[in-house]
Amino acid sequence: MIWLYRALLAALLPVAVPALAISDRVAGKRRPEWVDRLLRRPPAMTAGGLWLHAVSVGEVEIARRLVAEIAKAPIELPIVVTATTATGLDLARRTMGDELTVLPSPLDLPGPVGRLLDAARPREIAVVETELWPEMLHQAGRRGIPAAVINARLSDASYRRYRRVRWLLGPLLEPIRLVLARSDADAERFTALGVPPDAVRVTGNIKYDLEIDATPLPWADDLRAAAGSRPILVAGSTMEGEEAVLLDTVARLTAAGRRPMLVLAPRHPERFDPVADLVTRSGLAMTRRSFDEPPSAGTTVFLLDTIGELARAYGLATVAFVGGSLVSTGGHNPLEPAVWGVPVLSGRHVANFDEVYREMVGAGAAVLVDDVDELTAAATAWIDDPAAARAAGESGRTVVEANRGATGRTVAALVELAAQGPQG
Repeated sequence: MIWLYRALLAALLPVAVPALAISDRVAGKRRPEWVDRLLRRPPAMTAGGLWLHAVSVGEVEIARRLVAEIAKAPIELPIVVTATTATGLDLARRTMGDELTVLPSPLDLPGPVGRLLDAARPREIAVVETELWPEMLHQAGRRGIPAAVINARLSDASYRRYRRVRWLLGPLLEPIRLVLARSDADAERFTALGVPPDAVRVTGNIKYDLEIDATPLPWADDLRAAAGSRPILVAGSTMEGEEAVLLDTVARLTAAGRRPMLVLAPRHPERFDPVADLVTRSGLAMTRRSFDEPPSAGTTVFLLDTIGELARAYGLATVAFVGGSLVSTGGHNPLEPAVWGVPVLSGRHVANFDEVYREMVGAGAAVLVDDVDELTAAATAWIDDPAAARAAGESGRTVVEANRGATGRTVAALVELAAQGPQG
């Protein structure tokens, strides 16, 4: 399998790299430089630690919590963190780069992966959620380095795809000594794919272990003053197609006399300018965070075109909308507003957080909608009944508190695995 994988990757990369470069330039998208992902000259690293691999912002946030918890553990475990996307890498460097080594994830080829393993000589590898790279796992197995999948999740759709090629997965999964699953369902799917049952544990979802970041936002007081008595709707991690629905919702609420202030945070930086153009065409008065201009009483849309401020911005909200959910992308994290006690609205495409949404909807902390009519109606209900909105928000906070503890359980398991060290 590994030779087939290498051959396919070697054949596709010469075509894929320039194609992606052109596509990124057209879309304004950033990703780590390909030359950096070759890791031709990795920095000096302390041997005998943990290689912790994340994909993007959400997984890097999990990595941050793990790193902070590992620092309290009774073991010296140097850490190197890798991230796949440009935004994830930026966040990792900004929040952890002063304390540990942060690198772009190596291309999954023998050379880059081998150079990182030679430089770091880790005693274990941990990948966040479901980042199963064949070359990484193959070389881990060849070197006897145990691998763990943490906060492991496997959706029904992914499980069905993997199940069809289960006969190919044996060598890929063999180096995995530990799967720390978010739920019983995730654990059962990994076991069904061939991971030994004694290597699979349910440790819970690390994303519940949110702590409120009380660092003041430099624009928060200006925004509160500009909003006055108006409700504040914070719409975070929005995807293409959702901003138009939100702007329509705000226009309808304004026409009905509710006049909300919309804090709008697109998911991807390359979409900041296109979304700004969309807001301008809508006719709604806009202030952009990146322009360092304070919002005024006439501002209807505050475009949060920065990285790293959304989680704190939810604390300003009367009602939150969590994006990636009106379109088929699987949804984003509703716990970020819930930890502030803010009620949550989302679309129904929330497969990435299915268990979380089931619990929050059941508790009355979240409402799922299909379209602009339902979004407007749900927002109106909470805006017009502040007591009901506060109760819904408190229910969400209770859901968060009731599910804490996965970070500590995960770190305990990683420390236990690290004590075993390389097996060959």
